[in-house]
Amino acid sequence: MKRTLVLLYGVVCYAVFFATFLYAVAFLGNFAIGNPIDAVPATGVGRAIAINIALLAVFALQHSIMARPAFKRWWTQFVPAAAERSTYVLFSSLALILLFWLWQPIGAVIWQVNSPLGQTVLYAGFAAGWILLLLSTFLINHFDLFGLRQSWLYFRGRPYTEIAFRTPSLYKVVRHPLYVGWLLTFWCTPTMTAAHLLFAVMTTAYILIAIQFEERDLTRAFPEYESYRRKVPALIPFTKGRRAAGLAGSVRHS
Repeated sequence: MKRTLVLLYGVVCYAVFFATFLYAVAFLGNFAIGNPIDAVPATGVGRAIAINIALLAVFALQHSIMARPAFKRWWTQFVPAAAERSTYVLFSSLALILLFWLWQPIGAVIWQVNSPLGQTVLYAGFAAGWILLLLSTFLINHFDLFGLRQSWLYFRGRPYTEIAFRTPSLYKVVRHPLYVGWLLTFWCTPTMTAAHLLFAVMTTAYILIAIQFEERDLTRAFPEYESYRRKVPALIPFTKGRRAAGLAGSVRHS
C-alpha cells in the first residue's frame, strides 16, 4: 500500500510540475492568460516591486535550501527517501504558482521590438530556450530529475541507484545547458517591461549564484567534475578555449 501511495504521489507531483511548466510558457510569453508578466499594472510601482522581489525570494530560497544535501538528510527523516525528489518538485511548483498568482505588472516599457524580423528572431530564441531546457533534462535523466524514477523503483521494490556522472552532447559544449535555456526564456522577448526586466535580472543573478552551490555539491559527489569544470564553460560555448589561448598569449609576450 505504501509503495502504491508513493508512486501515486510521484505522479501527482509530476503532473503539477508539468502544468506549472506549461503555464510558465504562457506567463513569460504573454500568451492567453489573465495575468502574464507584462500585463497592465494594477498597483503602485513601489508596492509592485516589493511584492515581486518577495515572490522571487521565496522561490529562490525554496529552490536552493531544499536542494542542499544537508537539508535532504534532515528532510528524509520525515519524508520517505523515494518521495524526497517529488516533494522538492512539488514545492518548487507551488512556489512558482504563488509567483504567477500574485505577480504585479509594472508597465514602463524598456524596449519594444516592432520589426517582424526582430520579433521572429526573439520568439525563436524564446522557443529555443524552452526546447533546450526540456532537452537538457532528458539528456541526463528527466524522470530522475523530477522524482518519477525514484517512486517507480520504490514501487517495484528495487533499490535506488544514483545516476552516473556523464556529459552527453550539449553538456560537452556548456556545463549548464538547462540554465542557458532558462536565460533564453527570460531575455528573448520583443516587449521588455520593467516587471519583466526585474524578473530577468533577479533570476539571472540567482542562476549565477546557484551554479556556485550546485557545482560545489557536484564536485563533492563526483571527483571527476573538477576536471570537467576546468575544460567546459558554464554558460557561454567555446569561451574556455579562447580564454586559455588568451592567457597563453599573455604569458608568451610577458
